[in-house]
Amino acid sequence: MAGKGNTVSRVSEIVKPYADELGLELWDVRFVKEGTDWYLRIFIDRDGGVSIDDCVDLTHAITKPLDEADPISQSYTLEVSSPGVERELITDAHFEKFVGSPVMIRLIRPIDKVRDFNGVLSSYNNGELTVKLIDGNELTVNKKDTSYVKLDDFDINDFVNNDIE
Repeated sequence: MAGKGNTVSRVSEIVKPYADELGLELWDVRFVKEGTDWYLRIFIDRDGGVSIDDCVDLTHAITKPLDEADPISQSYTLEVSSPGVERELITDAHFEKFVGSPVMIRLIRPIDKVRDFNGVLSSYNNGELTVKLIDGNELTVNKKDTSYVKLDDFDINDFVNNDIE
């Protein structure tokens, strides 16, 4: 088997045309080992969200091409899903698309003993992101210095019935 990065790249090349044909955006591909098991995780998106039928349709479309190309030598479990409401921003296109959106950031190395920050992604340029923090300050960091940057769109009030007294 080629290196892990090559596996992800090869799988992405195989899957992307099928996702495009179904009107889906290939968000991310991950090949990970958990315990003794390997998982090929394919994350898809579309405007308006992803349905279970989208996941099933793409799974059916890519199973045979993946088997024929055989980019992974060991057995694995294929999972196709949405990146979720608190999706991780990975590519430059992801960051550019979500400028103006609330994000949560975890840094690799803390700043003044703090690793986690929340705010609004105010700009992104050549791997450098600036976030207007909740306290009004700005944080500018390089993407490579973050453990992750995720959308922070979850609001518990969206799931609470406000009519209950």
